[in-house]
Amino acid sequence: MNYVASEADWTKGPVETRFAVPDMHCAGCISKIERLLPEQPGVRSARVNFSAKTVAVAHASGLTEPDLIRAFDAIGFDAQPLHSEAALQRSQALKRLVRALAVAAFAAMNVMLLSVSVWSGADGNARNLFHWISALIAIPAVAYAGQPFFRSAFKALKARTTNMDVPISIGVSLATGMSFYETIIGGEHAWFDGALMLLAFLLAGRVLDEMMRGRAASGAEALVRRTAPGAMRLAADGSSQWVEADALAVGDRVLVAAGERLAADGVIEAGSSRFDLSLLTGESAPVTLAVGDPATAGTLNLDGPVTLRVTAVGEARAIAEIARLMESATQAKSRYVRLADRASRLYAPAVHTLAAVSFAGWMIAGAGWHESLLVAIAVLIITCPCALGLAVPVAQVVVCSAMMRAGLLVKDGSALERLAKADEALFDKTGTLTLGRPEASGLEALNEEERRIARGLAMASRHPLAIALRQGLGGADVGPAALSDVEEISGEGVHARHEGQAVAMRRPHPDELAGVAGDPAMTVALDLGMGRVHIIRFADALRPDAARALDELRALGLPPSVMSGDRADAVAAVAAQLGLVGQGGMRPADKLARLEAEVAAGRKPLMVGDGLNDGPALAAAHVSMAPGSASDVGQQAADIVFLGDSLLGIPRAVRASRAALRVVKENLGLAIGYNILAVPLAIAGQVTPLIAAVAMSTSSLIVVANSLRLRWAVK
Repeated sequence: MNYVASEADWTKGPVETRFAVPDMHCAGCISKIERLLPEQPGVRSARVNFSAKTVAVAHASGLTEPDLIRAFDAIGFDAQPLHSEAALQRSQALKRLVRALAVAAFAAMNVMLLSVSVWSGADGNARNLFHWISALIAIPAVAYAGQPFFRSAFKALKARTTNMDVPISIGVSLATGMSFYETIIGGEHAWFDGALMLLAFLLAGRVLDEMMRGRAASGAEALVRRTAPGAMRLAADGSSQWVEADALAVGDRVLVAAGERLAADGVIEAGSSRFDLSLLTGESAPVTLAVGDPATAGTLNLDGPVTLRVTAVGEARAIAEIARLMESATQAKSRYVRLADRASRLYAPAVHTLAAVSFAGWMIAGAGWHESLLVAIAVLIITCPCALGLAVPVAQVVVCSAMMRAGLLVKDGSALERLAKADEALFDKTGTLTLGRPEASGLEALNEEERRIARGLAMASRHPLAIALRQGLGGADVGPAALSDVEEISGEGVHARHEGQAVAMRRPHPDELAGVAGDPAMTVALDLGMGRVHIIRFADALRPDAARALDELRALGLPPSVMSGDRADAVAAVAAQLGLVGQGGMRPADKLARLEAEVAAGRKPLMVGDGLNDGPALAAAHVSMAPGSASDVGQQAADIVFLGDSLLGIPRAVRASRAALRVVKENLGLAIGYNILAVPLAIAGQVTPLIAAVAMSTSSLIVVANSLRLRWAVK
């Protein structure tokens, strides 16, 4: 590629374009793309999402998609622009692998049946006939089933580089070629079954890996598909028409019937109903939403029809943002992946050298070219790095998928390793230890008429306490009273008339607060007519299971503490309630300084926060988590996002990360131990190409099977 970036191309900074790269199969591929692609003209960086088989390329604005595709081709990879058909591409790639596996397995079984006769003592013309029939079956099968490896190896060699498919292709081709030569000369042995078994096991591992990564990558798409395909849009003249979700625009009014899912985010303009929010929050209890309440795409309307004014469509919807977080769930390059990368980069030249030395050594020992070449073939086959390449990515993909199902969205796979090593937990207070939304108390003292008046007043305001009052009063069973002369006065509350009586939801007078505990700023007075005044207190309730979650963290060796920007007395009250050490009145710079001091002291803090002021601390921590209700800044800065109100997701994530780390170490041990045992046997001539194929493929499947245990790691 001859592109030369000008200064103008970088004026607005690098542009990011994403590509689907279906030929990525191992950590070596990740390393090669991220290392070699930035060496191409105009490319700043490349970031691989191994789970989704995508690459985000930061490049000069003057580079077009065809230019970047040529850049991928120059380093030996096929790439296609990523678009809405990415799932279809993955499905087609999986189908091709399954077809290749079916051909290889079917041919291997038939050739193995023919080989049984040879092993049983058939000789002469009978043996030659079986070899020729095996050749007629095996050669076309190898040519078809080996295409995923042959194409990849050819592109790598064309780009003057190597990858793990080069020695695989050489080994399979040599084993098939030598077998055909033995068949032509009427030799005693042929190894068509070995070549086919090698391909069958390799393809089985790749199919399994593709299926697991496909499930992890398609989780975000499945979430988006749970939204309604369209909605009944209301026109200004009162007519209605069903339109697809893509045709909706901000400001449209749509009618959502009972039993329908929402196609867009919006605010309820008319009606009241219970909604199932479990898709987004994981909570099974339905939530009542009424006029003025926000509703999110993907949630299910359970009771009655409501009218919704659309506030966000397409990629701006809350569910699309969650999907983007889920799509980022991948195994970034942790220390263990980098170890596998280094091994994969050294693998090809080391194996080629080892095979050549084995061939030369046996030739010098007088074995002859025939036997020496068979030893070299066995070395090429048995040292395939599939197990090493899969050791880390498969474990991370499986555990990320399991965590996603449990409402834990892992944005960065390396966070699993960091979380496993965390040794303390630092919490923000508001919105993290607490729900971040006020809850009303004292409503039980209101009779039905008073509750209707209170709801009518609350519906006239968007003040957080008015919203909390409305939610506390319920929805479908508590309709609002008919009010007149409704007026909201800034700082004073809502005033109106009901059946000739003045009613209000207002700031309490000082004398009305005598003997009332709590923060005056979190208290309202309800004037309900005929001299009736009720004082309603609000408090930011603790998250469910907060005490239990903190106890579990202590048991895991992560002593928790609080650092918050809230008032010192409010922080102290929550800290005392949970048995924590707390510090309040902290500015963002103070939190950042605390985190930096902890890290400098050799600690590995887990930071859990949600607000804009927590962003710097979340980024500076050894590892960080945020609730799904966190601000955009909090979610983007955190490594892991947990959905729902409960804090139990935090100790669950710690346990899952530690389980993943154990399995990664086991996988690396299995992969390295296999090579330590198998390579000397191959060099010593004690392994035939068939046994080498079975041993290498089995080691890969063992690593995959060991990683599958992580499907049950989140508990």
